[in-house]
Amino acid sequence: MINFENYTIRPLEIDDLEAYFDLVDRNRKRLEDFFTGTVSRTRNITDTKFFLQEIVEKREAKQYFPYLLVDNVTNDFIAFFDLKNLDWSIPKTEIGCYTDKEFAGKGLTTKAMKLFVDYCFDHFAFKKIFLRTHHSNKAAQILADRCGFEVEGVIRMDYKTTSGEIVDLIYYGKLCHS
Repeated sequence: MINFENYTIRPLEIDDLEAYFDLVDRNRKRLEDFFTGTVSRTRNITDTKFFLQEIVEKREAKQYFPYLLVDNVTNDFIAFFDLKNLDWSIPKTEIGCYTDKEFAGKGLTTKAMKLFVDYCFDHFAFKKIFLRTHHSNKAAQILADRCGFEVEGVIRMDYKTTSGEIVDLIYYGKLCHS
């Protein structure tokens, strides 16, 4: 767990089912193109329960690590972070993130992301953390820049959106400097 100000970044748990479903559902339209798996697997509370059970199994197998940014006063879920596409032989991981629409653009995600990335380097001993984003996602590009990620290039035809379109993605990387 990471604590700062009135917030905590902590692992997503099965007990978070209803609040997590609400977070996704409130932001479903914003997430549908680039969080395809999340959106397709959380159409209702029952689907979301199975999805969370699979996530916990993947975490136990060290294949996937989901986290939440939580307001300690209201218990609201503000943002979601995940570590995916892990390669323990390097070791490196891809980081994903989305912020609830009510909290977007306020700098809170940037602050949390910086702390979370440092935690990931220390806790998991990653040598590299990377993120991918579409050229239309200016918020993710700003977040990557503010958190010290560097553009490594554009990978063409790298991701299939929910609508089936195959798009290019900008790759950002950050190296551990310890």
